[in-house]
Amino acid sequence: MTSVINTEQKAHIIRDDKEAIVIAHELAAEFAKGDSERDQNRRLPAEEVEKFSQSGLWGITVPKEYGGAFVSNATLAEVVKIISEADSSLGQIPQNHLYMVEAVRLDGTDEQKKFFFDLVLQGKRFGNAFSEIGTKSVTDVQTKLEPDGSDYVLNGRKYYSAGALLAHWVPVIASNSDGKTVVAFVERDAPGLTLLDDWTSFGQRTTASGTTIIENVKVKAEYVIPHYLSFERATPMGALAQIIQAAVDVGIAKAAVRDTIYFVRNHTRPWVDSNLEKGYEDPLTLYNLGNVQIQVHAAEALLRRAGEFIDIANESGLEEPKVVEASIAVAEAKALATEAALLATNKLFELAGTKSTLEQFNYNRHWRNARAHTLHDPVRWKYYAVGNYFLNGVYPPRHPWL
Repeated sequence: MTSVINTEQKAHIIRDDKEAIVIAHELAAEFAKGDSERDQNRRLPAEEVEKFSQSGLWGITVPKEYGGAFVSNATLAEVVKIISEADSSLGQIPQNHLYMVEAVRLDGTDEQKKFFFDLVLQGKRFGNAFSEIGTKSVTDVQTKLEPDGSDYVLNGRKYYSAGALLAHWVPVIASNSDGKTVVAFVERDAPGLTLLDDWTSFGQRTTASGTTIIENVKVKAEYVIPHYLSFERATPMGALAQIIQAAVDVGIAKAAVRDTIYFVRNHTRPWVDSNLEKGYEDPLTLYNLGNVQIQVHAAEALLRRAGEFIDIANESGLEEPKVVEASIAVAEAKALATEAALLATNKLFELAGTKSTLEQFNYNRHWRNARAHTLHDPVRWKYYAVGNYFLNGVYPPRHPWL
């Protein structure tokens, strides 16, 4: 692959929520033009990612005292949704970068915050090496961080490493000598770090979510974050991770609705029994499209509401009841976002008709992207957590998947 990694130019600094939304719309208009071609050719969006991070949007959650805008979580979700409607792979790629910014905010030392937040504001990107395959569960971390003098050595193998190939730093989730989960930040060109472009999923094709091999990688002590602390107390760490995933799904749904409307207005013929002149006059089409649009608008509303709940939790000083309310609100948003994305991407073909399945349109990318991305974690457990909270007053578990 051709990598475009800027090591000199500093990124634009976004100052407020309004500017973040404006820039997101400007980038989305550009990114949408090549979305289908990138998907069809499985071309990694190196140049687009560079523009994305240089725009300042990857730094909007850096706290104000460290030079960032610290936009609301409602704005963060809106930005991800806007980019994802244009290209859902581009919407997903910064998810783990933003997750790491939050990890540093919650559990980094002041020196770590100064160092890593400065990198982010320069336009440096964090990838990820979090998930493993073949283990008992997602919490069974086999990657090990072991003492090596005053520093550490890291060994392991990761998959689903979205964005790592296009990153400057690759944060690695590992188990320390006490069996606790930590994050070790590794520079992309560190000896012993190998990144493979072997992602073969039919969806989210250009997220570079392949394999990361870590062999005796040296890690400085100051590059290690005690990530387990984020889940030993009430924090919005999991909610932050999940609201970004929900925003990607809503973006996919909106893209499907956009293309459904265009195709039905311009190509779809009326069914013979309707006795109508135009396909867009068909009352059954209107009913179904109306239903899809309502579901997508509802998902957008829950997404915005979830962001507001996270903001309230932060403003409360992380009072546990407020953090729990935020987690539940995000679970609701993620559940509906999943349903809306799958509904909208499936109905596109039903309402547009057989012609819409031709490869020249590549509309199947919306369904493929929705189906692959919504598998990130099982949405059925969102419903369980929401029901158990409202019926039995049971707080949801603390982890990145809720």
